[in-house]
Amino acid sequence: MDLKEIVEKRRAYRSLEHVDIDDGLIKEIAEYARLSPSCFNNQPWRFVFVYARDALNEVFDALPKGNAWAKHASLVIAVASTEELDCQMKGRNYYLFDTGMASAYMILRLTEIGLVAHPIAGFDEQKVKEVLGVPQNHTVITLIIVGEKSEGISPVLSEKQVEWERSRPERLTLEKFAFKNAFGKGF
Repeated sequence: MDLKEIVEKRRAYRSLEHVDIDDGLIKEIAEYARLSPSCFNNQPWRFVFVYARDALNEVFDALPKGNAWAKHASLVIAVASTEELDCQMKGRNYYLFDTGMASAYMILRLTEIGLVAHPIAGFDEQKVKEVLGVPQNHTVITLIIVGEKSEGISPVLSEKQVEWERSRPERLTLEKFAFKNAFGKGF
């Protein structure tokens, strides 16, 4: 599968089935993040790979009702960083951008090997920090929910989530986000 196919295949599915996770897979995924670019090669990302059932259950307790589907995950990757770990240039902090790129590398690799990697924002950050021992000065930017795509639709999904499961949500047109030579000058 080439990169174009991987990007087109990637979807934030919510109907998940169990998949076996082992240390080899974790190391492989982490290696992809390690190769991501970052400002002055600071590599500000910190990841906690959660796949032991008891630890997963503790993380699941930090999810709101709308993310109940995520409780079928086989792996949760807590993505964290802090601005002190990366470049700060003229008021621009790069840690979120650089950590996002490293996360994308992992998501694309997980997609390539046939898994769903769905980043979410809906969680209790403080509870995640407590459960996983993430330092208070770090931001838990996202949780990446990983599992195998289920053939069926999860019964815990809302009507809107079921709709998103059945077809890719509409994407913005290029004219709304891609400009030529000056902001606002579109295609």
